[in-house]
Amino acid sequence: MKPVVLVTGGAGFIGSHACKSLAEAGAQPIVLDNLSTGHVDAVKWGPLVRADVRDRDAVAKALRDHGVQTVMHFAASAYVGQSMQEPALYYDNNVGGMLGLLAACREAGVRQVVLSSSCAIYGIPDGLPITEDMPQRPINPYGWTKLICEQMLADHARAYGLSYVALRYFNAAGADPDGVLSERHDPETHLIPLALMAAAGQIERLDVMGSDYDTPDGTCIRDYIHVADLAAAHVAAWRYVRASAPGEALAVNLGTGKGASVLEVIETVQRVTGRKVPYEMRDRRPGDPAILLADASKARHALGFLPTRPDLAVMVRDAAPSFGLEVCDAQQIQHA
Repeated sequence: MKPVVLVTGGAGFIGSHACKSLAEAGAQPIVLDNLSTGHVDAVKWGPLVRADVRDRDAVAKALRDHGVQTVMHFAASAYVGQSMQEPALYYDNNVGGMLGLLAACREAGVRQVVLSSSCAIYGIPDGLPITEDMPQRPINPYGWTKLICEQMLADHARAYGLSYVALRYFNAAGADPDGVLSERHDPETHLIPLALMAAAGQIERLDVMGSDYDTPDGTCIRDYIHVADLAAAHVAAWRYVRASAPGEALAVNLGTGKGASVLEVIETVQRVTGRKVPYEMRDRRPGDPAILLADASKARHALGFLPTRPDLAVMVRDAAPSFGLEVCDAQQIQHA
């Protein structure tokens, strides 16, 4: 029989890509999603349990009914700006969701968890690139909720023998290279999709939030990682946690180690699509560090994970068709 993985938030952007990779790796994903932000048509590789992860009884029933051995936890609210405006929502959904999930796991005897965590737990880092042993000082409620979830896992590992991997990823980008899945958020807040929407004329312009950061061009720098690589990393983490001893814990960064500023992203979108990206400079958004750049060597050593699609142009190229945009051929992109 195939090993069974419950994927909370599996109808969302990264969760659905992880389901595809799990199925290709020989596992049976079971999606648990309340569909508040996910999409039914993204659930293609196994059944959908429509439930809220905060509902302990519903989650425990899904774990028992499907014979789940491992949980992959994506279900969470994930917008930094929104978390600054509505912190109560984030503590309720993210921390409350982890409470419900862990209670259900204890009840059903499931002791393997892979957590979708975030580089937001580091806040403003002491140095770059960011390593896993750097101080964790979140500067927004979203980051705090992710750090609390990691602490909850660590406490459960000590008390109950739960084994887990926390994947602290940087900025997810791109889309399924096979064209089966795409990025769809409502409202859309991620930079690359917004830049593509502006290039396609689907929005009037892209708002660049801050031009006075201490960076070479004044705009924020982020480490972008292809969503297909993130999905592969989750499969590697699933294999790791299945082979781990009771109570074993691992936390790793997921990124490429290469940063791109907002203006560099805009230039890349223009180069890949051949379309102008109209944009306007705005004030900084509260809660945003100037630079986030990963040291992902621990993921390579512990999980054997190495990104296979690290180029920003490839991420833009894979995402562009979802917005009705044609792309320049690979040779043009490389030499432009």
